[in-house]
Amino acid sequence: MATAVVGSLGLLWGWLWSERFWLPQNVSWADLEGQGDDYPRARHLLSVYPLAAGIFSVRLLFERFIAKPCALRLGIEDSRSDAEPNAILEKVFISITKNPDKKRLEGLSKQLDWDVRKIQCWFRHRRNQDKPPTLTKFCESMWRLTFYFCIFCYGVIFLWLSPWFWDTRKCWHGYPYQPLSRGLFYYYIMELAFYWSLMFSQFIDIKRKDFLIMFVHHLATIGLITFSYINNMVRVGTLVLCLHDSSDFWLEAAKLANYAKYQRLCDTLFVIFSAVFMVSRLVFFPLWILNTTLLESWEIIGPFPSWWFFNGLLVVLQVLHIIWSYLIARIALKALIQGKVTYPGRIRPRLCTLHSFLTSFLFSMPGESWTVSSLACV
Repeated sequence: MATAVVGSLGLLWGWLWSERFWLPQNVSWADLEGQGDDYPRARHLLSVYPLAAGIFSVRLLFERFIAKPCALRLGIEDSRSDAEPNAILEKVFISITKNPDKKRLEGLSKQLDWDVRKIQCWFRHRRNQDKPPTLTKFCESMWRLTFYFCIFCYGVIFLWLSPWFWDTRKCWHGYPYQPLSRGLFYYYIMELAFYWSLMFSQFIDIKRKDFLIMFVHHLATIGLITFSYINNMVRVGTLVLCLHDSSDFWLEAAKLANYAKYQRLCDTLFVIFSAVFMVSRLVFFPLWILNTTLLESWEIIGPFPSWWFFNGLLVVLQVLHIIWSYLIARIALKALIQGKVTYPGRIRPRLCTLHSFLTSFLFSMPGESWTVSSLACV
């Protein structure tokens, strides 16, 4: 029995690390091992875990000593009032419904000898009790804004000095025997550690409705960054990361303005975010990223199984970019016409986990209403 289990695990391990899938023809893992430690290795990723814990610790300190004082200075406080304890209503809220209909409200009114309006207020307060307070959301967004802006600036500075930024064909020259520079390693590992820190924090932060979707998103993002690191597609990976980081901090800035009730600033920042998003996703992504991953790489190294996998995800991502840009354009246009970023037909930015591959995007299924405050991590 033990021998069979060991044999099965060996087959699974061999399938996971199949050279036919990961590497171009006539290249083996042994060939890469012979190049020394200046090339991506799976064992390098072990350094991500202590770094992720460090980033999470920095986040806690940042939110406590920097973000929270800023929020309080702007007049943002945790002024949420909790619903008064009531065993009967709590049981209905947890076991039956959080939004009782008219018939149920009338029944509860007779049972408790409460006014229907009072019961409606209780359920509203109880629903709000499960939502993260504005102060918490402000601190979280300020941390994300700080990280996204810093990592974007680092990425721009690093890529400005990298030859493949100016000539994308150099992403593939000599592949997979491309040495890993210290700056590239830091960039990749920091991005990966950040998403691991988000994974950790989910289990400590206030639980939200999209917990499971967020979990799958972070897992998918981590998987794709890890995938591109292991098969040494890190050069083009840095281009993809930096391109997507270019709009993230604008959205977080808009959310901060929304929490602080600076509506005009919020609208302006959202319009800027919309413009950056659409230019980066509809112009630069297909003409710069897809051009090199599909055409230039085909010419220089030729296709192989992981190449097809990588490009398939990028093509799916581009389709989602088009859909998402259309939705954002509608919101931005309404903001310009009406002067406020609010609109019917909620389509929050968490629709499909495939879109999270190599991006920090997350969508969700359509619901009721969408405002800038409902945007989480586009």
